[in-house]
Amino acid sequence: MTLKLCVLTPNRIVWDSEVEEIILSTNSGQIGILPTHTPIATSVDIGILRIRLNDQWLTMALMGGFARLGNNVITVLVNDAERGSDIDPQEAQQTVEIAEANFIKAKGKRQKIEANLALRRARTRVKAISPIL
Repeated sequence: MTLKLCVLTPNRIVWDSEVEEIILSTNSGQIGILPTHTPIATSVDIGILRIRLNDQWLTMALMGGFARLGNNVITVLVNDAERGSDIDPQEAQQTVEIAEANFIKAKGKRQKIEANLALRRARTRVKAISPIL
């Protein structure tokens, strides 16, 4: 038995196919979802989506949004998403370094919050590249 997973951003469909299992980062922690899971609606945090397909794990960086599950169909609506395999490791690491520098330089509450979000997004992209053990 499988789940139908659809990951959507405002600009594109990032994923639309059957999967065996997912692990989703929500604002209250990670949740594992298998076929016949109880219907839910939840917010999605900046974090990693792990997808099990053909007994292999794939990763995707998600940049916050919402997810809805019912009848073995999970729809994930996020601000942005990238498959781990599509991320350039050097560019992602450079982005983290820039975001860290901007966080250190940030002045005032608003700049600190924005810099922290940028840093979280950059670190998530780096995590999405790493293989799952």
